[in-house]
Amino acid sequence: MEEHQEELATIEAIDSGAVYTLALKTHVGMSIQTFRYFAGWCDKIQGSTIPINQARPNRNLTFTKKEPIGVCAIVIPWNYPLMMLAWKTAACLAAGNTVVLKPAQVTPLTALKFAELAARAGIPKGVVNILPGSGALVGQRLSDHPDVRKLGFTGSTEVGKHIMKSCAVSNVKKVSLELGGKSPLIIFSDCDMDKAVRMGMSSVFFNKGENCIAAGRLFVEDSIHDHFVKRVVEEVKKMKVGDPLDRSTDHGPQNHKAHLDKLVDFCQAGIKEGATLICGGNQVQRPGFFFEPTLFTDVQDHMFIAKEESFGPIMIISSFKGGDVDDVLRRANATEFGLASGVFTRDISKALYVSEKLNAGTVFVNTYNKTDVASPFGGFKQSGFGKDLGQDALNEYLRTKAVTIEY
Repeated sequence: MEEHQEELATIEAIDSGAVYTLALKTHVGMSIQTFRYFAGWCDKIQGSTIPINQARPNRNLTFTKKEPIGVCAIVIPWNYPLMMLAWKTAACLAAGNTVVLKPAQVTPLTALKFAELAARAGIPKGVVNILPGSGALVGQRLSDHPDVRKLGFTGSTEVGKHIMKSCAVSNVKKVSLELGGKSPLIIFSDCDMDKAVRMGMSSVFFNKGENCIAAGRLFVEDSIHDHFVKRVVEEVKKMKVGDPLDRSTDHGPQNHKAHLDKLVDFCQAGIKEGATLICGGNQVQRPGFFFEPTLFTDVQDHMFIAKEESFGPIMIISSFKGGDVDDVLRRANATEFGLASGVFTRDISKALYVSEKLNAGTVFVNTYNKTDVASPFGGFKQSGFGKDLGQDALNEYLRTKAVTIEY
């Protein structure tokens, strides 16, 4: 993969719409890091010894073994095609399993290139299997198949629920689900404003907003709200929307037409409900599926755009009263999703309190989108369960056997 990283980045940019520079650094770069990280775990998977029957010491021995599950199916989304493959496949292989992976129907190319590279790297036949096709056909067959003992899925909550049901009915196969999000980002007035603006924009516009942990709603303290909005608008105007293969492009096309149409409808719903459209909200007038970076303010808690995930470059801003930390926390947690969250403040006590109270699998403090191969990643509530990355990810692809011996 390192030898072919420029080719992989080019394929990823063409296939997913990610700008080449981001595809090279993140889509491909983190994929390589992920395989290196889990390669280090291959010879470090071990069980434990457990003392039992204390009334008769030294007469019994219990130990546990961590074993591969067997055939594992993986179904990945279209926003980070190669990176999602790496996040799940690396842990699956390190645990000693074989994998059947279904890439998203609209972004299969880097997965197929990965299969070619896997064969060239000497991975035995039958260990890595790439099976393109539709979710309704291929994904369903993998969910139903009696020889598949584990299914890892990243995608929408709606599809995740269906997969979970199918896996239960078929053979009660193990499931891990990384699903939708509506991640809150709370920005207090005592923040570093320059950093809050820069990272706040990244939290929404990174990878064209096609990012599962994107900040779906920003809560900005009322005393800095107007200034924050002004700064964001100034930065949005500087963004270059265009060809993802152009090294100077900041913002490429959305992945496919159906998703572009969904973003247009999302913005129309916000306008209809009374939110203020500050900028954007439309398809860019040029060939391709380009959508303007968009900003809404005056977003009330009951509105559709306050509750639903756009999965696009749409910043949703609501203000909150200074000093009422518990109220903004209540509003931030008033969602069925719990994938990620964030807070910007110079007050370490406040930051720790907020990070404790936010009901999400990841909390970013004075940063955002800072994922790492060693840090577990996964959500709460209807954002799913199970972890990618870190040591925790190995447990998703292992089973624990207890052995007890009397002697």
